[in-house]
Amino acid sequence: MDAAEVEFLAEKELVTIIPNFSLDKIYLIGGDLGPFNPGLPVQVPLWLAINLKQRQKCRLLPPEWMDVEKLEKIRDHERMEETFTPMPSPYYMELTKLLLNHASDNIPKADEIRTLIKDVWDTRIAKLRVSADSFVRQQEAHAQILPFSQNQKLLNQPRLFSLVF
Repeated sequence: MDAAEVEFLAEKELVTIIPNFSLDKIYLIGGDLGPFNPGLPVQVPLWLAINLKQRQKCRLLPPEWMDVEKLEKIRDHERMEETFTPMPSPYYMELTKLLLNHASDNIPKADEIRTLIKDVWDTRIAKLRVSADSFVRQQEAHAQILPFSQNQKLLNQPRLFSLVF
């Protein structure tokens, strides 16, 4: 899958909005949405939330996990563990990118959140590099994620991937 396809899948994730308009329930192929009442939270797919936000019809609420303290714990846990740790959403990168690009004014400490998500990503990429480097050097028949602490020098090498939010 390329980045656009993954982003398309992420846009189906439900997020909470606070609409500033009234509308009865709408019936779509993917499911029913609404009703929409001013000031009352409602869950909608991200694609609709972004569209409504762009038209100034709602305020987006960040997902529960998109909090500086929670993301610091996730980052620290990822750094301490030898293998990948569970992420709060399968699309955490895409959700963060889309929400911060389209609704950063609705997300407290958006810049800190952007940095923390990038830190988590960089840590995970470093783990992959360590594992791939070991795999190539040892000419193994299978790969495994090696302890992050075994090869800290990889953090100083040029990045394989560059993410721009």
